[in-house]
Amino acid sequence: MTTRTIGTLDVGSIGLGCMNLSHAYGVPPAREDAAKLLLHALDAGVRHFDTAALYGATANEELIGEVLGPRRDEFFLASKCGMTSVAGRRVIDGRPETLKATCDAALQRLRTDHIDLYYLHRWDKTIPVEESVGALAELVAAGKIGAIGLSEVSAATLRRAHAVHPIAALQTEYSLWTRNPELGTLAACAELGTAFVAFSPLARGFLTGTLDEPSALPEKDIRHGMPRFWPENYPQNLTLLDGFRAIADDAGCSPAQLALAWVLSRGEHVIALPGTRSIAHLDEDLGAAEVALDADVLQRLEALINQDTVHGPRYNAATRADVDTEEFAAV
Repeated sequence: MTTRTIGTLDVGSIGLGCMNLSHAYGVPPAREDAAKLLLHALDAGVRHFDTAALYGATANEELIGEVLGPRRDEFFLASKCGMTSVAGRRVIDGRPETLKATCDAALQRLRTDHIDLYYLHRWDKTIPVEESVGALAELVAAGKIGAIGLSEVSAATLRRAHAVHPIAALQTEYSLWTRNPELGTLAACAELGTAFVAFSPLARGFLTGTLDEPSALPEKDIRHGMPRFWPENYPQNLTLLDGFRAIADDAGCSPAQLALAWVLSRGEHVIALPGTRSIAHLDEDLGAAEVALDADVLQRLEALINQDTVHGPRYNAATRADVDTEEFAAV
């Protein structure tokens, strides 16, 4: 796999987001199937595994610890704090004492003495980001975490945090159909030496070209709450896929590989973090690291799918209130 780094450590250009093995996309797979996927990923060369306390109300961290813990020295482990499940409800809490307690519990679940990269999953806007990052800096000093990351924040917030302690990675949604990072964070990361970790680089499955009817998704799939998948928007978004598939054919790759290769083309500091429950899809995704896109293909892609051609915001109003990312002006 092509080399990309977080801090001083090589994590490869494509990691594995583990959320959907426990969380958000309907009924999770059986534990045996999830374990097979994780072990296959490790054997296939994935070295960057991403989890969070929130996912499955800590079940995902427990899964990672149980399955991959015996091979802990073979991979880069990222997890998150600051947004957890409390009595079945998502709670954002960036108080220093909460972050430290969450880390101690995570270390137990993950069966390790250190987490390589620990993200503030959401900035708790009731707490200055400097205080939350200061608490994470204490965890670095204690050897419990190796580096600090932020998730779903703006360039301005990244700079505030970086002034307290170097921020090794910023994780936020980025794909052809979610271009918000181009409003500031992508460039700020390059300037500060911060890796940019792109989650949902396949547009939550849209760019695989296999999702024709969102209404058929499982009842508890989070995409039901995302406006781009709603009946008033999705049919218009589907019209983009014929052109997208044609470009993939011309590039000699699958639609998923095309989407991932585009993300990787955005800069040497950019890392793609797809998630999947399928070993076949995982192997397909990893093949994107070998796909090179010429200038003509990149131009065609960016003209076809962008903030002006995609219908609907990425989050509903309630979820948008929880993030700190830059937004394109409404049209």
